[in-house]
This record gives sequence, structure tokens and C-alpha cells, in this order.
Amino acid sequence: MLLPKQSRNCVTGLAAACSLLLIACSPEEVRQVNLIPKSEQMTMTGGTFTVDSLALFGGQSSRNIKTVIDEAWSGNPEGYQLDVTPGGIDLRAGSPDGLFYGMQTLRQLYAGGEVPCVSIRDNPRFGYRGLHLDVSRHFFSKEEVMKLLDVMSFYKLNTLHMHLTDAGGWRIEIDKYPKLTSETAFRTESDWRKWWDGRDRKYLPEGTPGAYGGYYTKEDIRQIVSYAAGRHIDVIPEIEFPAHSDEVFVGYPEFCCTGRPYTTGEFCVGNPATLRFAEDVLTEIMELFPSKYIHIGGDEARKVAWKSCPKCQHLAREVGGFEEVQCYMIEHLELFLAEHGRVMMGWDEILKNSLRSSSVPISYRGQRGGIEGANRGLNVIMSPGEMIYFDWYQADPCTQPRAMSGFSPIKKVYSFYPVPDTPEMAAANESMIKGEYVAPSSVEYIYNGASKNVLGVQGCMWTEFVNTSEHLEYMMFPRMLAVAEIAWTPQNRREWHDFRRRINREIPLLRSRGINAFQLSNDVEITVTR
Repeated sequence: MLLPKQSRNCVTGLAAACSLLLIACSPEEVRQVNLIPKSEQMTMTGGTFTVDSLALFGGQSSRNIKTVIDEAWSGNPEGYQLDVTPGGIDLRAGSPDGLFYGMQTLRQLYAGGEVPCVSIRDNPRFGYRGLHLDVSRHFFSKEEVMKLLDVMSFYKLNTLHMHLTDAGGWRIEIDKYPKLTSETAFRTESDWRKWWDGRDRKYLPEGTPGAYGGYYTKEDIRQIVSYAAGRHIDVIPEIEFPAHSDEVFVGYPEFCCTGRPYTTGEFCVGNPATLRFAEDVLTEIMELFPSKYIHIGGDEARKVAWKSCPKCQHLAREVGGFEEVQCYMIEHLELFLAEHGRVMMGWDEILKNSLRSSSVPISYRGQRGGIEGANRGLNVIMSPGEMIYFDWYQADPCTQPRAMSGFSPIKKVYSFYPVPDTPEMAAANESMIKGEYVAPSSVEYIYNGASKNVLGVQGCMWTEFVNTSEHLEYMMFPRMLAVAEIAWTPQNRREWHDFRRRINREIPLLRSRGINAFQLSNDVEITVTR
């Protein structure tokens, strides 16, 4: 079991108030219902319904348990109505999705052969409730991904965004370019920072003794996608363009500006063969992933190699500068995906483009990209790194394994307003992001009518410092449950002290299911004062 340890890069000077969260429970408290995410409406009606778990979850027929797809259902397609009485259970929804989420609620309610009598009407706040997983910096097996899918579905998350390619290694089999996995899915060192900063940073051919890494075969991907679909989860693939692609050029150096590996991480956009490569790869990706969305990265291109490349210099003159070189590639990929019936998704740098109305930026550099995109009429996903990234510290760094150099304790995660459509909400988010007071009069916010453009939220798990499934779970849980509630529960139903009570009841259950959840013995509070 992963335990907190002294960090070498301990950050000092934080004002942190610590309070014990694990509270003794009275008998009355034990009988409380502790759903996560909290439902839209719930009434405890008194009493219990006694039922065998096989009858409830094992597919056995029972005249006392009714599950009905009701064409007259007036709620969200993922919503449901659940009524439990001493005589039985009635679960109704407008779609199989709704019935599935109603059953997840029953799984949380069920204990000791009984279900408490309740009346619940429930609808998700957002249709996109996501988790991002970086499998490039560190590879996680098909079985580990499936374990996460099980937990995601239990808490009503419905989207897994897989970051399949980056400088850490190419993680998916592509038939037309076999060297992507045979030459660049393995490297010399498992420790990301040691490898990335080392003088001998090298990728190794598959089969090299002691090489670190791995990749998913096409059959692995089909199994993951099928497993996810059975849990009502969509899997979105991400293939990085035009940057974060150092590994590609080890096997195929002709697609970078220098024609040599280990010299750049950016594709040579001025080379027409680069665009053919991108189309070939995305064609095979679309054959594997039925998702409406395909993520093309689009972030953090340094553009240095372009400025000394004759092909990219020529393109820059044609399109109006090196910033426009990136926009040129993004526009090309956007059109290509649209022609194949898919929608482009990318990190918020794609807002530099005049995007199609269907394209979706993910706002990760704070909330501003999401606000801008929504106000431009684009559908957006809110994922500000300063608030809902799971690779940031969740407690005092002196007590924790090494992480990114920011703080996102669970209270901070839970405080996020995913639709900052008032100056006050936007300022509250910005204050937490900056760690200092920000006045409402100084911030942009989502204007009237544009709130509907926020499709949802996504917590992100980057893995530069995470190379085991045990550590992965330690960083993700229970913060992932805070994101699940932000994504599902109406804003006016969310309240920190109530969530804190429920999350403390949930952590032992997570651990009993084999999830190495962080134990909330300390509630590190980050407060902003004027």
C-alpha cells in the first residue's frame, strides 16, 4: 500500500489549517443515505425493502422489482425515477442509460440485504462527465484501465479520455506505421523525470532486455472500448499534433523539420507528407474508437524548429506567420475529421483557430479558455489544471509522494464552479486559481445564454510522477468523486460540509473494493483573503 512519505521538493510557507475528518458516527448518522454523486431530488420515506443481491443485481426476475424504459419520461435521457417501498422497487427512465444510472444508485443504497425506502428523481447536470488518463508518460495495462472504468461507472462518470501519445512513448498499434510501437513504445528508464532530464534519453526497440513501457494492441483497444460501452462510458482517443511528438521521429524522422530524431518534438507542418501521416493515423484510430469526438492535442507547440525549416518558412509566408502554421494543421485535421463524421476536440490552444461550431476546446489553462469558447458559441469542457488536475498535491508536500508543484486538496477541487456565469462565480474560481483575491469587476464570465455551451467537466490524471497503479489510485481517489459530483449534481445541491461527511463514509468502501484511496486525515484548506 502506498503511504505518504517525505518529499524532496517540500514546499514551505503555506498557511494550512488542518482538522481531523474521520468522525465517529452515531447510530442515527449511520442510517443516513450517503449517495455520491448527490441526487437531484431525494425523499426518505421510512422503512426498508428486503431483497437478495442476486435478485437485485444478478439478473434474476422478481415481481417486486420493476425496471421500465418509459417513453413518457420527461427528464434527461440519462435521468431516472427510483421509488423504493417496503413492497418493492420501481425504477423508470427514458433510456437504457437512465436505467443504468438508477441501478448504480441502488448499488450505493444496498447494504446488508436491504434498501432504504426512498423516492429519488435524478438528472445529471452535464452530459459530459469525464476522466482523462495519461498512459504515455507511464503505461497502464488494459486490466488497470478496466478497473478504473468500473469505478467511473459506479460514480456516474461517462467519458474516459485516453492520452495515448506523447514524448513518453507511443501507446497504440498503428498498422501502417509499425515502428511507432516497435521503436518508440519503450524507453531506457521508468522514472520520467530522471529519463526526461537525463543526457542519455533514448527510446528502445521492443524486446530490449530491461526496457520500460508498453502499448495497446488493436485487440486490446477493442476490448477496452467494448468494456467501457457495457458501463455506458465513451472512450475518446487523443493523438498529439503538432507537438509533444518526440517519439514519432525516432521511427519516422522524415516527419520532423530536421529529419533527425531527438532534435524536436514538433511535426514539420510544411511537409505535405506530415498531413498524410496524420490522416493515416486518424483513419486507423477512427476504425477502433466509435466516439463522436477525436482529440488531436493542439497544445504547447514551441515552434522553434519551424523557424529554421525552409518548408515551414514557406508555409508561414503563405498563411501569415508561424502562429498560423499551427492553426493551418489544426484546421486541416478539423476538416478531415468532419468529413469522416467526427468532431475535433483539443486543448484550449485550438481557440486560436476560427473553429467550426461543433469543435470542442478543453479549457485547461485556467477557466478563461472555457469562458471565451462558450461566449463564442462553442461547446466547451471545463478542466482547469489549477483546480481539477489530480497530479497536484492533495496535502502538505512534506508528507506526500512527489507531485506537480501545485495544491488541489479535495475541498479546493469541490469548490470549483463549472459554469462561471456571474462575475462572482468567475472571480471565486480565479481567486482559487491564482491563490489571491480577484475582484469580480476584473474578470470575464460566461454571458447570458452561453451557459448551455458548457458540455461538462473533466478531471485530468497526468502521470509524469505516477508509475504504478497503486500510486495512480492514491492521486485520483477520492478527488475523482468530487469531480463526479460537480458533473452530476445541481449547483444548488452541492455543499462542502455535506460532501465531506459523505466522502469520509465512502473512503473505507473504496479501500474495501481494492482502491488505494488517499485517507483524508488532514483537510488542507487554501483560503483567499482580500
